[in-house]
Amino acid sequence: MTSKNLIRIDSAPPRHWVGDGFHVHGMFGYTQDTHLYSPFLMLDYGAPYHFSANPGKPRGVGSHPHRGFETVTIAYAGEVTHRDSSGGGGTIGVGEVQWMTAGSGLVHDEFHSEGFSKSGGEMHMVQLWVNLPAKDKMTKPSYQAIAHGEIPEIDVDGATLRVIAGNYTNAHGAANTFTPMNVWDVRLSAGQTISLPQPEGWTTLLLVQSGTVSVNANASANAAQLIVPGRDGTGVDITAHANAQVLLLAGEPIDEPVVGYGPFVMNAEQEIRQAITDFNSGKFGRITESKA
Repeated sequence: MTSKNLIRIDSAPPRHWVGDGFHVHGMFGYTQDTHLYSPFLMLDYGAPYHFSANPGKPRGVGSHPHRGFETVTIAYAGEVTHRDSSGGGGTIGVGEVQWMTAGSGLVHDEFHSEGFSKSGGEMHMVQLWVNLPAKDKMTKPSYQAIAHGEIPEIDVDGATLRVIAGNYTNAHGAANTFTPMNVWDVRLSAGQTISLPQPEGWTTLLLVQSGTVSVNANASANAAQLIVPGRDGTGVDITAHANAQVLLLAGEPIDEPVVGYGPFVMNAEQEIRQAITDFNSGKFGRITESKA
């Protein structure tokens, strides 16, 4: 394995609120350095945050539209309930994933589950936006609810690796994706080293969620930092200096124009204008009760 060279390590910016239910660090977005992150468009890191009990309306984000990409929500603590205008949705809890394909367009909402709202507790989430290639941007909306038991969990040199999407040796992730990618949860104990092979030319990103790690035996990163290697090379070595949790995102870049406006990400300005027109004319539909 030829190690990928490190480009930089980014510290999390100050948190901001998404609605009133998600207090996140915006690690990157589609308005900056899109060539570094493709096929990924945005990463919001909801580091652990305690919510008090709330007997009223659950906190969260009300109805809003999307077109041209996918949203992926990974739950580490707390519960989130999702509904969308395609009829998809449900509630995810610890260790579970929601993978929503907005495609040609839908509206959805995301709130703390009723049970979590009433009890309160720690919320710890990651939300990722995944780009769709031009040929698939207008695909039919769909929704994948991935339960904890559907995610392969394997031992790699003493570390634990969960394969949410993609493949690690003979372990195959449950998520269906439009372009090749790996989304892996990695947990290491202090002193452990793990080698994570990735194809030559792929984007690779490492979000450190806890602990301290070094990459390729040199640069060190701490919790709430994003490690950005280059595309050359075939993998990264991670060594934990304290018990660590790392989310690996890797994928084949989509070398197409990225033109975005808020919740719409397409390839040309005319497509954005059409998305706005379609949404305003009701073509994205209305939220219905989940079929889940």
